[in-house]
Amino acid sequence: MFDLGRTLLASARRMPDALAISDGARSWSYAAWLDDILHAVGGLNALGLQPGQHIVTLLQNSYEAATLHMACQLSGLVITPLNWRASADELDYVLVDAEANAVFFQADTADAVASAATARDIPRIGIETDEGVSLNWTDFIAVPIAAAETRASARHESVMLYTSGTTGRGKGVPRRHDAERAAAIAHVAQNQYARGEVTLGVMPLYHTMGVRSLLASVLINGHFVCQRRFDPAEALSLIEQHSITNLYLVPTLYHDLVSSETFADSDVSSVSKLGFAGAAMTDGLLKKLQAAFKPDLFVNHYGSSEIYTFTTDPDATAKPGSAGKAGLNQEIRVVKLDSDDPEDLAGTEEEGQIIASLEGDEAFEGYWKRPDADAKSLHGGWYFTGDVGYQDKDGDLFVTGRVDDMIISGGENILPAEIESILSLHPAVGEVAVVGLADPRWGQKVSAFISRRDVVDEDDLDAWCLDSDLASFKRPRSYIFVREIPKSPVGKILRRMLVDGDYTSE
Repeated sequence: MFDLGRTLLASARRMPDALAISDGARSWSYAAWLDDILHAVGGLNALGLQPGQHIVTLLQNSYEAATLHMACQLSGLVITPLNWRASADELDYVLVDAEANAVFFQADTADAVASAATARDIPRIGIETDEGVSLNWTDFIAVPIAAAETRASARHESVMLYTSGTTGRGKGVPRRHDAERAAAIAHVAQNQYARGEVTLGVMPLYHTMGVRSLLASVLINGHFVCQRRFDPAEALSLIEQHSITNLYLVPTLYHDLVSSETFADSDVSSVSKLGFAGAAMTDGLLKKLQAAFKPDLFVNHYGSSEIYTFTTDPDATAKPGSAGKAGLNQEIRVVKLDSDDPEDLAGTEEEGQIIASLEGDEAFEGYWKRPDADAKSLHGGWYFTGDVGYQDKDGDLFVTGRVDDMIISGGENILPAEIESILSLHPAVGEVAVVGLADPRWGQKVSAFISRRDVVDEDDLDAWCLDSDLASFKRPRSYIFVREIPKSPVGKILRRMLVDGDYTSE
């Protein structure tokens, strides 16, 4: 199998004049981009970095961030992207944990780098900033161009992503070139991308969805349109300006896009393919997107940093809530909730923990320096996802929540997803998150946090649930109206903040 550096070289030679990447008013062909990438490879070489070493980045999606990602693939370095909003403490942790040999940053992340003690001992390369740098990007690439060849093999490590660390420090997820390339090829196939596809590059390059969008675009000589941070009005402008053909976003960004005041006056007719991942999409949002875009393809992709694809559903609106069937490179099972035996299977429509094969082409091989995490999640050649779900009689998977999100109320196990989906269909509900709040009688009380789009009260929503198919014991016992639902930078609901009272009431 090609490594990712060889993959880039092949694409640049196949269609050198094709448009490769845009960032603001700037655009580059594959030939021009490869030239800059090879200058970046020269810059990495000048720093004395060797294959297998790690560099850490704190960058928004930009031409330089994408260039650096691909330069690392040619250099054999392990790019270790970190959320650009990370604190100095988080950066220090990752720099030490990843044994980093350089850090790349921008103006928005300069303060974190300046305050991170570990960063003082390694090269600090600033992009569009000279604050606290040992070298700026202009000087970094002002070196003789490197040879158009790769120093990596398919078995070298390509990237190390850090999990969100919602229950403690993030875990490093190292991934090899062959797994990354297999995941990118599967992404192309499962989303039916064509040569020259135009992608909105807004999912961050520190997240598996962002990395996949970039690599898939390179594979098919596509055009990757950078958006540094999501703004719905700007995204709609980019769709019109570049005739973007596909969107691959988390549900939160889709919600913000179709809720934008400028959406009705925007031309989105070039978009024919929608894909989403990262979180479940409510029935209400599915219907809005189907009506707004009328896409030829609407894919629900379910996966993780550890194993990119678990399942896909190529027609997300046909069976709302379904995550579909195992991806091209994967096999999945559902095992009993309290079991770590891959053979202890749950029955049809019985909720259990979802597991995925570690022999799949897209799989990682274990966490970075975390045998405790391996012992918790890896059993008998299978990855235990921590997600709860079931398979219906057709073999389609439904993801109903996280093991950690389970609400135990009056002795009953209740997962938030079903309740959230029903409440999302109410026309006055903007967004919803359901959690269990401590209660002396019930143990945990099912509580729905609502951001409103119109006038609605607790009695209205309780009547809505009573008129639905929701079992009575799952109905929320309280409704809390908030200005917004707290979410992570990639759109995941931060339920712990709601439980801890860290929100603003409306």
